[in-house]
Amino acid sequence: MTTGTPAIETRGLTKHYGDFPALKNLDLEVQRGEVFGFLGPNGAGKTTMIRTILDEIRPTSGSATILGFDSHKDSVEIRNHIGYLPGDLAMYPRLTGRDTLTYFANLRGGVDWSYVDQLAERLDADLSKKVGDLSTGNRQKVGLIQAFMNRPTVLIMDEPSTGLDPLVQREFQAMMREVVSEGRTVFLSSHTLSEVQRISDRVGIIRHGELVAVETVHELRSKAMRRVEFEFATPVVGSIFDTVPGVRDVIPNEHRIVLSYDGKIDTLLKTVANRYEIVDISTAEADLEEIFLTYYRDEVTA
Repeated sequence: MTTGTPAIETRGLTKHYGDFPALKNLDLEVQRGEVFGFLGPNGAGKTTMIRTILDEIRPTSGSATILGFDSHKDSVEIRNHIGYLPGDLAMYPRLTGRDTLTYFANLRGGVDWSYVDQLAERLDADLSKKVGDLSTGNRQKVGLIQAFMNRPTVLIMDEPSTGLDPLVQREFQAMMREVVSEGRTVFLSSHTLSEVQRISDRVGIIRHGELVAVETVHELRSKAMRRVEFEFATPVVGSIFDTVPGVRDVIPNEHRIVLSYDGKIDTLLKTVANRYEIVDISTAEADLEEIFLTYYRDEVTA
């Protein structure tokens, strides 16, 4: 394994299905020891990207590496170092959860079963039942255990929280943080924005097969629109903000004005305080969902 290389790296990764571009010239680096959240709605290209870097499908052009290994030439070696939970994990319905994990463990040459039992306890997974008799959430627990059980260097998971109740989700998030605390890596593809916001170090947003942003969660928030509410000593008009760059959606109501703003608060305050007496001000930082929607605003409003 090459040291010092990114956990995952793509260069010009492109995938066409006929005339449809599912991935467009995707350049991405996921560093070791981070949780990287990969965000996008269904159909944006998330699963295609994962299946391509894992050599399940071949790219039209471009390249990908995992831990420095070429995703195509070294695909067998790569599987010794990763844990993978696909979005459509298929399991034999007549096997129990433990039988299913035994099957996967044998493919890997064996695992530490005390660790498997520990994972099952943390996720409250009943491994004695047949997979076909389990609910969606309980099947997902078996899938999570098989992804974690070989202590992989890189964990790649596609919509891993499907069907999980909030308490199990919290434990799953703790498990991911433990992975990165050991210098390992989590690549988390999801459209569950709250999960990505809580757990990720960095976030990539994909839209129509194109990577439109890669930022830390903090950086994304700092660039996002904030909701700002002013209360003044005297009635004011919304036009006082006409010359302030970054102001949108101004709603005046006598002594009170509510607006959206994506600039520095200091600039906004100086513009207003020079002309009116401010009685009170409150701001609300945009969460990741609002930020995410700004990248898809034309679709939402179409």
